[in-house]
Amino acid sequence: MGSAMAQSLEVRKPDIATSPLPRSVEDGGVTYTDHGLAATGSLPAGTVDFLGDTLGSFSSLSIEPGTWKRDGSTYTGVLWTLPDRGRNDPEHNEFYDYRGRLHRFRFTLTCRSAPCARPEVAVESGRAQGALLQEAGVVTIVPDGGRELKDFDGKPFTGAEPAQGVRTEHGIVLPSPAKGIGAGHISLDAESLQFTRDGGFYIGDEYAANVYRFDARGKLTGIVVPPKAVRPLDKAGKPDFTSLRPPATGRRNNQGVEGMALSPDGKLLFVALQSALVQDSAPGDASGRTLTRVLVYDVSKNPTPSKPVGHYVVCLPAYDGKGADGKPDRTAAQSEIRVLDSHRFLMLARDGNGWGAENGRPLVFKQVMLVDTDGATNLAGTRYENDTVPVIDADGALRGDIHTASSQPFVNLLDPADLKRFGLGLDAGKQGIAQMSEKWEAMDLVPVLDPQWPDDWFLLVGNDNDFIAKHCVMDGQRCDSPIDNDSRILVYRLTLPGLAAPHASQPR
Repeated sequence: MGSAMAQSLEVRKPDIATSPLPRSVEDGGVTYTDHGLAATGSLPAGTVDFLGDTLGSFSSLSIEPGTWKRDGSTYTGVLWTLPDRGRNDPEHNEFYDYRGRLHRFRFTLTCRSAPCARPEVAVESGRAQGALLQEAGVVTIVPDGGRELKDFDGKPFTGAEPAQGVRTEHGIVLPSPAKGIGAGHISLDAESLQFTRDGGFYIGDEYAANVYRFDARGKLTGIVVPPKAVRPLDKAGKPDFTSLRPPATGRRNNQGVEGMALSPDGKLLFVALQSALVQDSAPGDASGRTLTRVLVYDVSKNPTPSKPVGHYVVCLPAYDGKGADGKPDRTAAQSEIRVLDSHRFLMLARDGNGWGAENGRPLVFKQVMLVDTDGATNLAGTRYENDTVPVIDADGALRGDIHTASSQPFVNLLDPADLKRFGLGLDAGKQGIAQMSEKWEAMDLVPVLDPQWPDDWFLLVGNDNDFIAKHCVMDGQRCDSPIDNDSRILVYRLTLPGLAAPHASQPR
């Protein structure tokens, strides 16, 4: 099978889109098409949320099931977004007692041409660039309260670093600061959100790599605990939940359940780690973290099953962090997934460059990839799941008895011509241009509800601004930054044949 590095897509120079839209990929005889940006919208970085803290965007987002409607050229819905653990600076051990929460918005997508007409249709009709800009759709998101998360006992969660502190609830050992900030509360670094048909929802966590199940009121009702291979453990096999350093085995610190989504029929829950487990990381630099794990749980009868029915290795891209045509030294970590069917899903993988990163490096890779587990080795129930046996050998090569899922780039966020239509770009400092931010971490899919194109969907992609704002408040304290990193949502129009549409109101 070759080495772990050889399995990866290597990106040495900035992967900038140059071919015209539409762009298509094929998998299993099905053609998927990206028609480009349909709309964009933003929220000022200094916006304050319903609990009085700076509103942090969007580790994950979801349109509430049943609320998506189209009325002529306007779409509306209730948007829920998930912030992570609050403003923090791990290098200086600076954390806040940030209460876990969801943010609710009134979401409006207004199309200026048709239902956000396919860009290539406009180009083919001879319209000029200026006309295209006038026809660009507009997203408006208006804060409309939220929901505070509570544990089994009705206590709020905390974003504070747990260090070695733990508490046990319902027989499950959980991260919890033993003293100081957040003491006595479950530490939650929320990164992924998925609503269920009963109005409840799942949240994926970085600290413990757990998936928490909440009811519609935001109270914890159950926990999906990962298998031994994924749980962060020290050398003695005890839980090691800290975010300040890697454990001996299991999820890498700050690289937990970054992506999570239900299949369209609601029966399968896909859970994706942000990058390779500690034991699966090849020696050397951060380019050896490409072999991540994706677990699949059957939640059709039990919403918090104890074991996955599917367990796969997915290979992430590796890239040169400087984009200077050098040897890759970074992994394009996955940041969110959305499931298309029982074996295919979209996966957002990105570099660590862009507005807010403070490293001055060019944007190199930000893509939504198409992943297919059909034909991949299922590790469920094997030693790679029930123990901490690595999927790589001593040389860092993927073991010969394991086949990874197939993956290919699909939607390239780094498309200068497409971004320019919406006043966005890849470089900071240009007049009238807002640079693409570093962390794009949220996705959701909603139908276009266009009878002419019944297989067309809007893909919502949101950034995580890390609470970076010139005027920031967190838990009653100031947390100002030298720049504003606005919350932003990009809306792409895609053709996704065969994707089952959730309940939505038909156009009038």
